[in-house]
Amino acid sequence: MDACAFERVEAAAEAVRRRCPDTPAAAVVLGSGLGAMADALTDAVSLPYAALPHWPAAGVVGHPGRLVIGGLAGRRIAALAGRVHLYEGHDPADVVFAARVMGRLGVGVLILTNAAGGVNTALAAGTLMIIDDHINLLGVNPLAGANDERLGPRFPDMSEVYSRRLRRVADAAAAARGVSVAHGTYAACLGPSYETPAEIRYLRAIGADAVGMSTVPEAIAARHMGLEVVGISCITNMAAGVLPQPLRHDEVLEVAERVRGDLTSLIEGIVERL
Repeated sequence: MDACAFERVEAAAEAVRRRCPDTPAAAVVLGSGLGAMADALTDAVSLPYAALPHWPAAGVVGHPGRLVIGGLAGRRIAALAGRVHLYEGHDPADVVFAARVMGRLGVGVLILTNAAGGVNTALAAGTLMIIDDHINLLGVNPLAGANDERLGPRFPDMSEVYSRRLRRVADAAAAARGVSVAHGTYAACLGPSYETPAEIRYLRAIGADAVGMSTVPEAIAARHMGLEVVGISCITNMAAGVLPQPLRHDEVLEVAERVRGDLTSLIEGIVERL
């Protein structure tokens, strides 16, 4: 990351500080079809990405493109309703821009959510999966290039990307609220085409339980900056070849809408336990 890129992140962080001087306790990145959770925040300030300097625009259906800071479970949190993806043609620095802004604001916990395909046949559509680990098949790493020590070390450790402590917190929150969750490994592929049945068989063979097109760059950038990360995949469909039917993005959005209540409850439970 070059010095100019750092200055762009800092300019966006300063713009957020001017509107919301209190540091949020956590930030939540809301995946495809999940952005409406931001409406659950109380006493909220909504900032369209277009109103923040240098902020990349979210351009995919199901990603509204706004930062909402408000109350949840007695704490102030930041909800990022919409993200950008590598498959849209964005530079990796754009894909992790929001995560880096959250880090510069002093946010200590990043909750990443996504819509994912079920590779493990035990994960039915509608399952919420706590991410234990990931496999980066995107072909890029957001830390490639010059390292800016103001963000983190050249060679950050990735042996525990998804905080063991926060995974326990998520399990406790799920149990207390009666939300059923699974655990597994998330594989990130570039997209935007869905995977072939042969690719899904490969992913299953190498230990993936779910597959999607996001999350991993943000998790890497957040850990580089020292944030604690917890990830939640909403299994919106069975991956290619599992069922004898084609995959559709509108199906992803439909299932995301159906589980929104459980996901909101789970995130609220995590936040109140931070």
